[in-house]
Amino acid sequence: MTHSMTAFTRQEAQHTWGTLSWEIRSVNQRFLEPHFRLPDTLRDLEPALRDLQRKQLNRGKVESTLRFQPAQANDQLSINEALVKQLAVAAEAISSQLQDPAKINPLQLMQWPGVLQNQEIDPEQIKAAALELYQQALTDLIHHRAREGDDLAQLINQRLDGIDAIVQQVREALPGILERQRQQILDKLASIKDELDPSRIEQEMVMLANKTDVAEVRRVLKQKDPVGRRLDFLMQELNREANTLGSKSIVTETTQCAVELKVLIEQMREQVQNIE
Repeated sequence: MTHSMTAFTRQEAQHTWGTLSWEIRSVNQRFLEPHFRLPDTLRDLEPALRDLQRKQLNRGKVESTLRFQPAQANDQLSINEALVKQLAVAAEAISSQLQDPAKINPLQLMQWPGVLQNQEIDPEQIKAAALELYQQALTDLIHHRAREGDDLAQLINQRLDGIDAIVQQVREALPGILERQRQQILDKLASIKDELDPSRIEQEMVMLANKTDVAEVRRVLKQKDPVGRRLDFLMQELNREANTLGSKSIVTETTQCAVELKVLIEQMREQVQNIE
């Protein structure tokens, strides 16, 4: 399956201790080039994130940004019950020694250092949640890359159909072109009575037409493995053959066909640059 290297995804997860969100953006690149933007408290996640990415992506510049928003402080307050019990026992002991016992005021207990404290957040819990969410984001990114890759494959196949039509046009015109060429050369050499091997030129033109067979490109597009580099090589081969056809052209028909071939090949080359 053809995968594009251009895609974007955003995944968010809410927890009692806060909200995590990942944004992943990928563009075309010759190799896999990961970039991570992480909160300072979560920077040690990077090796595990790189490992997840390497296992599922092959090429592309991939920028991953993690944002962590802790829950509001009021939602995180907890009571140190052990300390409250100790203070209550101490307060009652003191009150029993007084002639006018006083009732314990809860608000005064709340002001004692350590009675109210921010709820502790387990950093390992946050890291595990961030890794799990990143895997979900990667899965969604790959889905988008596959969908755009299908669109690119359709566009490339349309241009391959155009190349097939041009090649067929050249093949059909080839006998007449070769005959005219043969006659022109014979007329030029008639004055010196030189010998001509008419089959040589014919064989070369037939070979050029055969080389522009696009079946190999179609076959590569159907492969499951990453095919971007292979397609890029095939585009170079097709472009060389189109240049050769143009340089050896002896009539307007084949010159025009060579130009049209180069236009289609260049359009495909630009699309291939974005395939993984």
